[in-house]
Amino acid sequence: MQSIFTWYAKWIREGKLKVNSDWNKNLKIKFTVQDPCNIIRKSFGDACAQDLRFVVKSCVGEENFVDMAPNMSNNYCCGGGGGFLQSGYTEERLAYGQKKLDQIVATGADYCIAPCHNCHSQIHELAEHAPKHWGTVHLWTIICLSLGVLCRNERTYLHDDLKEVNIPEWDETEFLV
Repeated sequence: MQSIFTWYAKWIREGKLKVNSDWNKNLKIKFTVQDPCNIIRKSFGDACAQDLRFVVKSCVGEENFVDMAPNMSNNYCCGGGGGFLQSGYTEERLAYGQKKLDQIVATGADYCIAPCHNCHSQIHELAEHAPKHWGTVHLWTIICLSLGVLCRNERTYLHDDLKEVNIPEWDETEFLV
């Protein structure tokens, strides 16, 4: 069994997944990445975390990636996993996530890429309580943006700085059924 991060990295290295970070050369939008507990710390470890970073850097530009400290297998939990998002203990969950909030703020990143849905939801909510509000984005969204296939209707949750970046030339409505 392998993580999808490892497959993305393999496909990028082989030229099968043709991501491109040129869209961010002049914009210089900074990104950090959350290491999901179940995928990195509890399962596949630092090798998978390195693959995740390779994918992110390939999509946003190495110069626009800011890593958290600590990171990879030593990264902090966001506080949203294990059913905690649905537990009803919102104040406690956000208090537990304060360490993650501080960690993201310390990077100065404009966006936190969250490959896990629970991490995405928790980190997005943490951003609403942060002194510096960052955007939270799914890994797949950044991959699609870097491929030039992220449609307008898939950008509704992005900040204005990414709303018009690398828009596909084709009309997405032609693919709607």
